[in-house]
Amino acid sequence: MKKTIAALTIAFSAAGLAAQADDVEDTLKSALSAYQDGDLQYALEELDYARQLMLTMKTDVLSGFLPAAPEGWTREINSEINASLGMMGGGVGAEAEYSGDGESFTLSILADNPMVGAMGAMIGNAAAMGMKVERVGREKFAVQDGTVQGLIDNRILVKAEGGEVEQMLDLLKQIDYRELSRFGN
Repeated sequence: MKKTIAALTIAFSAAGLAAQADDVEDTLKSALSAYQDGDLQYALEELDYARQLMLTMKTDVLSGFLPAAPEGWTREINSEINASLGMMGGGVGAEAEYSGDGESFTLSILADNPMVGAMGAMIGNAAAMGMKVERVGREKFAVQDGTVQGLIDNRILVKAEGGEVEQMLDLLKQIDYRELSRFGN
């Protein structure tokens, strides 16, 4: 079931990506035309815009890994997460707040950010550092002070915080980590 949901999410995302890809192609053609006309400033602006479009495409795919809200809960996706990642060295992210039963927590997925790689040693040595370690499928997650975080493929941080640990772990079990590890490859 989990694989089917992930496959459908990726398929629907791919359909949306095809439409966005046309915008990327048009923008790159515009950049090339501006370059050939000697308008370097406009060519640079178009290249920046094409990059922004492609990052949006990657974010849309990454958002597809955010699980649906548990029954009786709501999920609100934060569409502004990538703006803050720019200040942290780049990469892409997806984030959602889950609310229900008078509680809420946030689930974030950050990929290809330099700060994420630096956290690998901490997560890998969580037990030695006195943190509790929980397994979710084949992945290890460090649990400390109401935060659950794991590093997938040494480049993708999955982090849930602000809620009851068991509730967050239950949601984390819905993610297809094998597919997530292939993100961006």
